Amino acid sequence: MAEEKHYYVYIATNHPRHTVLYIGITNGLTKREGQHKEKWSKKSFAAKYNTNKVVYFEIYGDVNMAITREKQIKGWVRQKKLNLINNTNPQWKDLVDMIYNNNPEIDIIIKRIEDSLLEK
Repeated sequence: MAEEKHYYVYIATNHPRHTVLYIGITNGLTKREGQHKEKWSKKSFAAKYNTNKVVYFEIYGDVNMAITREKQIKGWVRQKKLNLINNTNPQWKDLVDMIYNNNPEIDIIIKRIEDSLLEK
């Protein structure tokens, strides 16, 4: 039996200023944030603008749905993106750090994200 794949649409920002939003897709959220933090691609947008803190993510089992959602969010005005983050993670906490540290609050944030997706 094949293992189910997960695809993450995420929003990363520059810490601590939160002036830049980067919307991306990956099949390994924790690995991808590490790449952002390490600036593995020195000429990339993420390295140039220091977007190394994941403040929002959604999980999909279908890569095409994830790509569609990524494009949708990228097309939004900035305020709509800010609302998405503020409604689910109002303190703009680093979600990947919360996962690594087994912070129980991550479950609350994930529930908020899931609930917001049900509303759309």
